[in-house]
Amino acid sequence: MTVTYTARVANARFGGFSQLLLLWRGSIYKLLWRELVCFLGLYMALSAAYRFVLTEGQKRYFEKLVIYCDQYASLIPVSFVLGFYVTLVVHRWWNQYLCMPLPDALMCVVAGTVHGRDERGRLYRRTLMRYAGLSAVLILRSVSTAVFKRFPTIDHVVEAGFMTREERKKFENLNSSYNKYWVPCVWFSNLAAQARREGRIRDNSALKLLLEELTVFRGKCGMLFHYDWISVPLVYTQVVTIAVYSYFLACLIGRQFLDPAQGYEGHNLDLCVPIFTLLQFFFYAGWLKVAEQLINPFGEDDDDFETNFLIDRNFQVSMLAVDEMYDDLAMLEKDLYWDATEARAPYTAATAFLRQQPSFQGSTFDITLAKEDMQFQRLDGVDGPLGEAHGDFLQRLLPVGAGMGAGGLLGRRLSLMRRKNSCVSETSTAASCTCAGAPDGAAPECGCGDPLLDSGLREPEPELPAGPELPVPGPAAEPFTTVPMPAPRGPAPPWLPSPIGEEEESLA
Repeated sequence: MTVTYTARVANARFGGFSQLLLLWRGSIYKLLWRELVCFLGLYMALSAAYRFVLTEGQKRYFEKLVIYCDQYASLIPVSFVLGFYVTLVVHRWWNQYLCMPLPDALMCVVAGTVHGRDERGRLYRRTLMRYAGLSAVLILRSVSTAVFKRFPTIDHVVEAGFMTREERKKFENLNSSYNKYWVPCVWFSNLAAQARREGRIRDNSALKLLLEELTVFRGKCGMLFHYDWISVPLVYTQVVTIAVYSYFLACLIGRQFLDPAQGYEGHNLDLCVPIFTLLQFFFYAGWLKVAEQLINPFGEDDDDFETNFLIDRNFQVSMLAVDEMYDDLAMLEKDLYWDATEARAPYTAATAFLRQQPSFQGSTFDITLAKEDMQFQRLDGVDGPLGEAHGDFLQRLLPVGAGMGAGGLLGRRLSLMRRKNSCVSETSTAASCTCAGAPDGAAPECGCGDPLLDSGLREPEPELPAGPELPVPGPAAEPFTTVPMPAPRGPAPPWLPSPIGEEEESLA
């Protein structure tokens, strides 16, 4: 049974994890105590032989051997090799759990796409989910020792109700020497196609969705098979195991306490029991034991996956979803917050303080600025409203050359861009101006013209060449008036920018 302690560490508090140290089931003490006792026993045996059995000459030789082993034991890269190995094993362990075939998504699609409240419709849905459960049982009994002990033969699978006797004949008559966990998935596909032909599945899109979910389910079953087949390379496991055990074999001799009277460097204290060497053994050997337990989570260790529990849960839930719960809906009613403009669920007395906390708006909402720092700044050397600086800004960006003269084409394009980017169009300006009714030829005195075009820097508009004239509707007394059309222009030089607008046509 999996050891779950999540509720004990839900809140971080003083000594919260220390409570977990007293657990025995699934603990490192349960895994490592035999190795630790063996290591300590060998160490104490060597220490007793050094103190009470060896002669003086043999003691001097043993002391040199201790110094030698202690000096070269650090050359074994235990931390480096063991750390990468455990990381690989833990990552593999979690990915294997993600590949457990769960039928939840598939059963929802079956309940929503395979229709019929009659007995045949019910038979279709239950058989489809039974095939999915059968495929999961077949693959789990291939990789999990606990499931294999529960279903050691196909006869046990038949007696458990996952397979009928007729299906068993078809299953055994299929001539294949490979694992046939995928056969029920093929039966699922064939049965779904038959349901589509009978109209139980009403369109091809529903059938496609059903088969896509089956593909995901079958893919997880296949990944479990491959994880069981392709293990962590044996050479890596051997290297890690040899590194750990050879390191502590050297520590058995190299960490012995020597006679302080001999004056060896670093041997000024004699404690008999190597406390820190035992801690080091506990950490390194415990790390190796963690990898040993997690490398195959389909065994019967304390923290291995509960495969039999998953089989029972998945089979029961899937049958409930496609049978008893099919087309089972409660009466539609208005919810409690039907007329509420701001729906908010109530709080209990233990959680009422959460209502006083403001909602998170963003990390920058807490930044405060001085009033003068929040003022927009004008461009350098520009007076007047910010909107009038646009043309001058473009003037500084464009290169100065022969084409930028007063009568150059780029200068005229820039003038058009200024008129294009003005905030008020000429039509609206003329309509709102008080001098709109001025006589023809009279200069307006209200100053409502284009400030850029009416200034002293205004460039003269070039005269348009004569071209074909098109009739346009005029007043009643004059049905049609002619408007001169500009002559076609030649191609623009390649260095010029792209055309800006319709008013550019006058620059040809």
